[in-house]
Amino acid sequence: MFQKNSTTTTSMTGEMSSGASKAVMSLHFLDTKLAPNGKENDTWESIQDSFNKHAVDEKLSRDKFGLCIGMGEESKDFAGELFDALARRRKISAENGVARAELRMFWEDMTNQDPESRLQIFFDMCDQNEDGRLSKEEVEKVIVLSASANKLSNLIQQAASYADLIMEKLDPDHLGYIQLWQLQTLLRGMVNSEATAMTPKRNKTPLSKFLSKTRKLIHDNWKRIWVITLWLTINLGLFLWKFYQYKNRGAYQIMGQCLCFAKGAAETLKFNMALILFPVCRRTLTRLRSSFLNNIIPFDDNINFHQLIALAITTMTSVHVLMHIACDFPRMISSPEEKFMKILGHDFDFKQPTYPELLSSIPGVTGILMILLMAFAFTLALNSFRKSIVELPWPFHHLAGFNSFWYVHHLLALVYVLLVIHGYFLFLTHGWSKKTTWMYIIVPILFYATERTYSTINESGYSVNVKNAVICKGKVLALYLSKPRGFEYKSGMYLFVKCPDISKFEWHPFSITSATGDDYLSVHIKSLGDWTTELRSRFEASQRENTQEMETKAVSGTKPPQAGYPKILIKGPYGAPSQDFDEYDILLLIGLGIGATPFISILKDILNIEQSDLESGSTVSSGSSEPNRKGPKRAYFYWATGEQGSFEWFKGVMDDIAEHDQHHIIEMHNHLTSVHGEGDARSALISMIQQLQHDENGVDVVSESRIKTHFGRPDWRKVFSEMARKHASSRIGVFYCGPPTLTKKLKKLCQDFSSNSTTFDFHKENF
Repeated sequence: MFQKNSTTTTSMTGEMSSGASKAVMSLHFLDTKLAPNGKENDTWESIQDSFNKHAVDEKLSRDKFGLCIGMGEESKDFAGELFDALARRRKISAENGVARAELRMFWEDMTNQDPESRLQIFFDMCDQNEDGRLSKEEVEKVIVLSASANKLSNLIQQAASYADLIMEKLDPDHLGYIQLWQLQTLLRGMVNSEATAMTPKRNKTPLSKFLSKTRKLIHDNWKRIWVITLWLTINLGLFLWKFYQYKNRGAYQIMGQCLCFAKGAAETLKFNMALILFPVCRRTLTRLRSSFLNNIIPFDDNINFHQLIALAITTMTSVHVLMHIACDFPRMISSPEEKFMKILGHDFDFKQPTYPELLSSIPGVTGILMILLMAFAFTLALNSFRKSIVELPWPFHHLAGFNSFWYVHHLLALVYVLLVIHGYFLFLTHGWSKKTTWMYIIVPILFYATERTYSTINESGYSVNVKNAVICKGKVLALYLSKPRGFEYKSGMYLFVKCPDISKFEWHPFSITSATGDDYLSVHIKSLGDWTTELRSRFEASQRENTQEMETKAVSGTKPPQAGYPKILIKGPYGAPSQDFDEYDILLLIGLGIGATPFISILKDILNIEQSDLESGSTVSSGSSEPNRKGPKRAYFYWATGEQGSFEWFKGVMDDIAEHDQHHIIEMHNHLTSVHGEGDARSALISMIQQLQHDENGVDVVSESRIKTHFGRPDWRKVFSEMARKHASSRIGVFYCGPPTLTKKLKKLCQDFSSNSTTFDFHKENF
């Protein structure tokens, strides 16, 4: 297939070096997920199933080949070229497709364990005219195919220049082509050291693993444990107190334990309706984070606790309602009249009620209204509705989304009014001092109302000017705002943003991405819902109008106008888990997509502190190479995103870190998940280009910054294993912001790799 035009070529291709063999053996054409055990040699069964699904008249077409071997629709063209190369290799006429036996031959070639064979297939795929040489045009075409398969639009536009780069490096004699041995040479330089992710030895036996997990579980959750235990104890105590109180009353003789259960549930409802307001007093919680109480109360879990209380309210409401309508009401109306009048007559003006009369009474009507309002509000607060995951039919589609959740949640103020009325007109309780509903909720309501009033009054003080607005790729809007006087915050905190032009009532939370020492505030807003999409659209429109006016003014010679951006209000700052980053020796910051935002200000602050230390000459202590500084000694930032354009958001920060982090305190790992993992044939040429470009000028071809991008998802077990090895006897703070799908895995890894000397403390961002 390929020509050997010199003795040099012959000697280099005759026997592959171990390094090149290792690199080529990592090259694969099949998705190992096709096999249950993840092994390439066990993929045939899945491929056969795909053949049965996609074959027509026992023939698999070229267009369906990619789907058959696990490549998606975006890799259709790449798979087609691979199909052609395999057909040429086997000398099969495949214009009308291949049969099962021929597909088996293709599979045997793709899974061949011989390194030269794998590289030859890749070379043949590039060498379309079968002359044993790769011209610049052939290289460029494969770059385009690879970039398309990996959704790298920027790379497609620059395919010609990157083809020139490859030819320049591999064809120094300017022969106009490259050969197989030169491709092998490039692969040899790309060999990655494989570090095996080990589980700590203490976890090798079931007993030691159980003890280690238990210790870690208690260590990580002792604040939650005692708070939840106290909460449950109070609920149980109130329930039992009211249960036995009514068991000893005359009404028990008619309504039995149904009444006791209903009243016990009602008592816990009053307590939880009062308590549920405290976790959403954000301003108060932010202040308490800085107090000694932060050492014993898990303020980071305020939203989770709020949701847990809501679940308790839902449960106890169900018990209360069912006990009334299905048990004690029927017993009451069916009780003998003489017995009813003797025991309960004075509570009902000596008239035994009917079932409809009980439901139409003040307690009945207020109870029904509360159930309807709470059911409506709680349903729209579910994650599937609040984040518009569920798609409702046309008349009701506006009920899904944050706006509906926010507005409907305010209807709960009416529930509190109904709750007081409901509690005042109870049938079996007389005297205002015994009607305790208002006593439970008066202080929390006043406290919550005071905080909301304070925020409303101070809104005018947080009106800010938009210094700059940048429309970024990936549907992200970066806002740079004037910093109000007295607006002090810690890195990792967040603020609320309101745009009165869109809504006079809506506030939305966003992480602050500017450093504490910056003279401006910045937030990065991704368009994920109605409000954020509308905000981005308005700023885009403003920029278009400003551009047109500036062009007009430039022609007329007059001064361009100031940018007429929409008005923005902010309030905050508010506390978040990430603000405690400086309590740890080592940081592991993990952001998925827009989840990188809470950590950008942290990285900026660490870099600013290092710069300040350099200027003051106090960076390195005498006799030590470790920085003599407060706060984290090292910070590892893992950012995984599925869009190449995402790296544009914080390109400046990445370049600053690469240039000014002289003591390598910050280690950045960018992962582009849309690019197939390292070793996949679809990303092999991309990896080559990336290596050459980075060696040439220090710029990454994917992120276009000085931080090199990794392909595929991080191997989290390997990440934790490396950190445990490098930083024994350290407290490592693990901070995560992203979808909940990764939370459980990261928590488990923190448990697995924590020991008596090294601890991994997990924190998750919650808004």
